[in-house]
Amino acid sequence: MNDLFEQSAQTSAYSAKDIEVLEGLEPVRRRPGMYIGGTDEAALHHLAAELLDNAMDEAVAGHATMIEMSLAQGNLLAVRDNGRGIPVDPHPKFKDKSALEVILTTLHSGGKFSGKIYNTSGGLHGVGSSVVNALSERLEVEVARDRVLWKQDYARGKPLTKLINAGPAPNRRGTLFRCVPDREIFGDHAFSAKLLYRMCRSKAYLFRGVRIRWSCDPALIPAGSDIPAQAELHFPGGLADSLAEELGAAPSLVAPVWAGEADLPEAAGRIEWACAWLDNGDASLATYCNTIPTPLGGTHEAGFRAALLKGLRGFAEARGNKRASVVTGDDITGTLAAKLSLFIRDPHFQGQTKEKLTSPLAQKVTEAALRDRFEHWLAGDPASADNLLAYVVERAEERIRRREAKDTPRKSATRRLRLPGKLTDCSRESREDTEIFLVEGDSAGGSAKQARNRETQAVLPLRGKILNVASASTEKLRQNQELKDLIEALGCGVGERFRLDQLRYGRIIIMTDADVDGAHIASLLMTFFYRELPELIRAGHVFLAQPPLFRLTQGGKSVYAMDDAERDRLVKSAFKTGAKVEISRFKGLGEMPPAILKDTTMDPAKRTLLRVMALPENRAETAEMVESLMGRKPELRFRFIQDRAASAGELDV
Repeated sequence: MNDLFEQSAQTSAYSAKDIEVLEGLEPVRRRPGMYIGGTDEAALHHLAAELLDNAMDEAVAGHATMIEMSLAQGNLLAVRDNGRGIPVDPHPKFKDKSALEVILTTLHSGGKFSGKIYNTSGGLHGVGSSVVNALSERLEVEVARDRVLWKQDYARGKPLTKLINAGPAPNRRGTLFRCVPDREIFGDHAFSAKLLYRMCRSKAYLFRGVRIRWSCDPALIPAGSDIPAQAELHFPGGLADSLAEELGAAPSLVAPVWAGEADLPEAAGRIEWACAWLDNGDASLATYCNTIPTPLGGTHEAGFRAALLKGLRGFAEARGNKRASVVTGDDITGTLAAKLSLFIRDPHFQGQTKEKLTSPLAQKVTEAALRDRFEHWLAGDPASADNLLAYVVERAEERIRRREAKDTPRKSATRRLRLPGKLTDCSRESREDTEIFLVEGDSAGGSAKQARNRETQAVLPLRGKILNVASASTEKLRQNQELKDLIEALGCGVGERFRLDQLRYGRIIIMTDADVDGAHIASLLMTFFYRELPELIRAGHVFLAQPPLFRLTQGGKSVYAMDDAERDRLVKSAFKTGAKVEISRFKGLGEMPPAILKDTTMDPAKRTLLRVMALPENRAETAEMVESLMGRKPELRFRFIQDRAASAGELDV
């Protein structure tokens, strides 16, 4: 009962006098996180972004061509443009204040609400400049309008002086801000020359019509940094220039970069894009709206992904490629490096920091603008487009296999509890300089085991011809013991469990007989790696051994030939004319003495290996070849044989 009376007394003590009304810019100083996301280094640089965005809005609107940003000692940042200049005449509602003072001291004030002054802009809420003012211990503003220079100084959001007429300025126009962030808010955090310079470069790329002059006190540039003390940034190629510089010499699946721009009448704006698909590169997508970075993406990014997916599927349908039906947006953007910049009127963002675009119209106009243009670009270069399509389909099928795969648990290099199949392992536990030979049958396996270097060379005999994974079902693949043993021996897993760093051997060497059956087995193994473990081929771990087919002897001299043509050439060139040359043909690796197998095929100092490669530029051709020769449709193989029958020569009957 006493507790109840105590609670009632506390309630009666809470009255109208306890209700605070924060006026002017006091809410910003009390809760800066609501306006710039916090008080850390990233929030500090948000002040610079607000000033630069305002200058960019003038440039995008066509009223400014030059922006200057400078950083000086004392954490002094200056941003200047040659635009129209902020109005300085008395405001109709606050007649004792100029429009400039209203903008800098009143939240939600500015010229970007109606869309009459700025068609598209990054500043939308009327809080950017006032927030900078509120969180600066000193802010100096200069406005040049109608050939007159005006000045006013502020401290922590409050004017220190009236608006001052500083005299004629016949050769100057625009707005200049100089600010020093408030140490009471940001502590010891200081502007970073590196971050500011990158911000300027990004803005210059986003709008081709602007030049941004950068300057910085050399003492503020970190030692060893490539940040210049002075630079003029201007990129006529826009996003295409930016992407090309970012990628450097990285190999691309499709060249050149797909880039362009288009007007958006429905949204009273425009769109610009640049895209490159990398071979084994890291994906990156940078999106912007009205020059504002949107690191969390949003509706314009959703429209972009939809345009790529529908455009590629449309192209595939026109080419009669039904395999593309399983492709998703993630398959297309898996190694896509792209930049997308959208300009629209009255965009809606998530929060004042504007990290995500939420305007529903943005998705619609982005997809509509890019889908047809993407299809036309693909149709304009069918060879490159087929290569891209094959790559994307390959990723999609690989994703499906990973989802369905239920491989045996990996064995690490240090935990060899059970050797899979008939594997004879090497003694070295680290992967460095080790290799595993995949051989055909126990007989060849026996010779290889005797010929190997026990420290670095492992041997895994396989029973006959393995399963053709290009024509077998997933269930058959999962149940095949030979392939399960092979996967377990490699140690890197398959599907979603694949980890390249768990591969137990540096080289995987396919070593089969130098005859038709051996070539068939090698083809089946290469198909397995291409379809199920393509990462090993891309990383350069798969090789073909080159065992000889013939041994040619004359006296004490012996040489080896790989095939009939080399045999005939060596008979004429490697021995004395007129003397008899003994020619013996190896029936297979199992019939080859271990010493000869080692000398010709397994000794790293003497042997020849062929690296198995799938060239990115031939991706479509490779996929088509594998499907034709190893796939489920025998008519494709029959057609392949028919087309090349004339080049096979006459058969002896």
